[in-house]
Amino acid sequence: MAIYLDHAATTPIHPRVREAMHPYLDQQFGNPSSVHRFGRVVRHALDRARDQVARSLNADPGRLVFTSGGTEADNLALTGVALAARERDKDHIIVSRVEHHAVLDTAGYLERLGFRVTYLPVDAAGRVDVKDLENALDERTCLVSIMYGNNEVGTLQPIQELGGVAREKGVYFHTDAVQAFGMEAIDLQKLPVDLLTVSSHKINGPKGAGALYMNRDVVLFPQMYGGVQEKRRRAGTENVPGIVGFGEAAEIVNTARKEHREQAVRCRNALLEGLKISGVCFTVNSPSQDVLPHILNLSFPGTETEVMLMNLDIEGIACASGSACTSGTLETSHVLQAMRLPEEETRSAIRFSFGQGNTEEQVQEAARTIADVVKRFQK
Repeated sequence: MAIYLDHAATTPIHPRVREAMHPYLDQQFGNPSSVHRFGRVVRHALDRARDQVARSLNADPGRLVFTSGGTEADNLALTGVALAARERDKDHIIVSRVEHHAVLDTAGYLERLGFRVTYLPVDAAGRVDVKDLENALDERTCLVSIMYGNNEVGTLQPIQELGGVAREKGVYFHTDAVQAFGMEAIDLQKLPVDLLTVSSHKINGPKGAGALYMNRDVVLFPQMYGGVQEKRRRAGTENVPGIVGFGEAAEIVNTARKEHREQAVRCRNALLEGLKISGVCFTVNSPSQDVLPHILNLSFPGTETEVMLMNLDIEGIACASGSACTSGTLETSHVLQAMRLPEEETRSAIRFSFGQGNTEEQVQEAARTIADVVKRFQK
């Protein structure tokens, strides 16, 4: 039996989400920008989804921009803010070294356009020091982007403190909350955050839908033109079935967050305990505190990540080497490198992530299989 332990990459669609989407795949096919009844029915569905996502963030629905996912939302946040700020002689951006590549690659693109980018270091737990941010800010800084929770090791950043520092300096603060959304309680009425990215397919919604929250003070240049959709902030006919499913998924996680977290903690503990009992050698790369409970990064010295992943897949265990956007490559994780882990650990690291459908018994079975595979290579 296959066991899926890669929920940080993507999640199965919840039955309620599938049911909510179904009418908009055939019966309700109107264009939401059309003024006739076919369009109005679909527009109402989009408005409802926007309300559902906004409620899960305690945000004003009018401040949400629907996108094709987290990557587009990150791109829109960084590039949109940077290009608008350059007209005010602001050309400096700050990000951390452990960001998702949707942020890092966009920062690299902006560097090629002439922007200055400061890459903040992290400690051994993968966490940014607030003082490092304070020291990096200057009069030309227009944006700081620090992810809420890391997608490879689960480290939670001190967003309240980091955002507060940026706000004191009058600098926009963006956080990629794709992995934290649905697991952490996010209150945008209290957090000092100006822009925030979320995605549907990480919370048992469909792929191809995400959103960028931006507060009323944010000045941002659109990156897509050709229509009035999303208040001209993101042109193009909306992905109606995807957005409807996103809204339903957001409503589900908003009401079931406590149970979801508890399930993840049980699975996490079951895997660690099972591996300890097996006697195999492993190290834990994820921090023990201030961490997303559904993400667990482990190294198995004496093994190679890619070889382990192939063997685990043959045995029916689905897991990953890191971000799904880069795990098809043979490059060592930039997150683990930034945390300054020994080479033997970075070369043997595997990310396990838990979610809907996982049980303690299932994870215990996975632990036994993982241990058997590790023993083939550890001498």
